[in-house]
Amino acid sequence: MTGHRGRDIVVGIDPVRDWHLPLAWAADEAQRRRLPLRLVLAVPPRHDTHHGDDTPGRTALRRAGADRLEQACNWVRDRHPEVDVTGDLPGGFPAPVLGGVAEEARLIVLGCRHLSRTAEFFSAGSITVPVSAQARCPVVVVGDAEHISRQPPYVVAGIDGSASATAALAFAFDEADLRGATLRVVCVWQRPVFMPDDEEVALRAQRTVLSEATAGLSDKYPDVHVTHEVLTGHPVEELARAAEHALAVIVGRRGRGGYTGMRLGSVVHGLLHRAHCPVITVPTE
Repeated sequence: MTGHRGRDIVVGIDPVRDWHLPLAWAADEAQRRRLPLRLVLAVPPRHDTHHGDDTPGRTALRRAGADRLEQACNWVRDRHPEVDVTGDLPGGFPAPVLGGVAEEARLIVLGCRHLSRTAEFFSAGSITVPVSAQARCPVVVVGDAEHISRQPPYVVAGIDGSASATAALAFAFDEADLRGATLRVVCVWQRPVFMPDDEEVALRAQRTVLSEATAGLSDKYPDVHVTHEVLTGHPVEELARAAEHALAVIVGRRGRGGYTGMRLGSVVHGLLHRAHCPVITVPTE
């Protein structure tokens, strides 16, 4: 894989929500890439700061977490016996714990609760936005089952000529090559309120961006069939529509956001709630 060279694929296991969809995606990816899989379930500290962690309630919480991790590990072994899977039960709040794990991970895979943007911001248990904003490795958010009905299968990469889009495109080529999928490289042009130049000139410039961005990577991945598409409209809506039957939609992330993830970017943030295929965000290298 281009870019981040961590040792394993990490899955954030939700202690109360169903983990099967993100875990299935991660287990399949670990099998394809021949990488170990690490399942992480963070156990938050008690709100009562006058007592230590060795209380009966804390012990029961850790025991329940350990049981859930064991179930998930056994499920992976049944699905892919050849995948090396381990469970980890660190103490701490999930978002910072997973953000720390990302320092050494190849990928982080999370489930999605399909909360609204406001609910996501105010939810104490939210991890998708802050982890996607802060992680140094690519983050995969799986909200629905992978779409495999469309033939040939395809992956969508959204680019805009930025450095973060370049990193996302490199990842997208690698992913498409690994899966034997077509790569649809999409650039969305949003018509400004005041248009000083001819619209066709602007669209031609976008097509040039697409061609230049993919030229070297097409040589590196000769088996990947690539299509270029310049769409007109709102970036979130058009990318989500293009990825309606995709294996994944892959986009770049600029820099590292704060804890709330408000610097994640409006397009990425919108896709996390709008797209029904896995959304992969790739940080700038």
